[in-house]
Amino acid sequence: MSAPFHPLPEHPFRGTGVALVTPFDAEQQIDYPALERLIEHVLAEGGVDYLVSLGTTGESATLTADEKRAVLAFTVETNAGRKPLVAGFGGNNTAAVCAAIMDQDFSGIDGILSVSPYYNKPTQEGLYRHYMAIDAVAPVPVILYNVPGRTSSNIASDTTLRLARNGRKIAAVKEASGDFDQIGRILAGRPEGFAVLSGDDALTFPQLALGIDGVISVVANAWPQVFSGMVRSALAGEWPAAREAHFRLAGVLPLLFAEGNPGGVKAALAAMGILEEQLRLPLAPISDGLRERIQAAVKASE
Repeated sequence: MSAPFHPLPEHPFRGTGVALVTPFDAEQQIDYPALERLIEHVLAEGGVDYLVSLGTTGESATLTADEKRAVLAFTVETNAGRKPLVAGFGGNNTAAVCAAIMDQDFSGIDGILSVSPYYNKPTQEGLYRHYMAIDAVAPVPVILYNVPGRTSSNIASDTTLRLARNGRKIAAVKEASGDFDQIGRILAGRPEGFAVLSGDDALTFPQLALGIDGVISVVANAWPQVFSGMVRSALAGEWPAAREAHFRLAGVLPLLFAEGNPGGVKAALAAMGILEEQLRLPLAPISDGLRERIQAAVKASE
């Protein structure tokens, strides 16, 4: 029997997860004091429901293996068990992803976010086998991450549901396809306990109306109270409050993604005094004109 079209009442990744940025200093080294300020900012009263470290927004593609371990260890220590913590483990070499998972100490880590393989363009059978290999070694729940705009391949709804039914640890999917029909098919066919999460901040409000369970967000780095408040209100069926919060951020959302992620949200966080606006190549700083518009939006929200 299909699951009903409403969010799960209980799930470890229900609500708002924040895809944490990785702060850098002017010498391109990881800025740990800034990372601590960011974590405290997003966990402040009314903030996010869980943390996500080493995702796309965290520029994990430009971090060394040692830096990834250090960032994750620091985040575990700073979080101190206050909220669930999800760590990014993904790539286009299945054996290497599995080896990294098996090499990791998962103390203080509550889940894995694993982006689908990029560049290789695997078939649906290849995607299924890739994730089942991860499932076989994962010591904590796994969130599938479908983001065709970055990977050049889509995890079809049938594949997602096959994984949800057969996986030992597969607990959720972060859907960043923007395909409402696909998301609807997953919601209609998902097994009990499998969560569907948005990967698009701007689409989260209408997807909540469709029946998703939450979001892994970029904008929640800068505006955790407003964005997570919108999600909580929607999950509680308080749609006027959710709609009001959605429109409070509707103007800034396009700005944050106009020249790529995480350039926009780092500019917002810099305007808030939380970190320096530093990115690692091949990402470049946003244009002066866009920065001025983001700074104005930050000032207007104070």
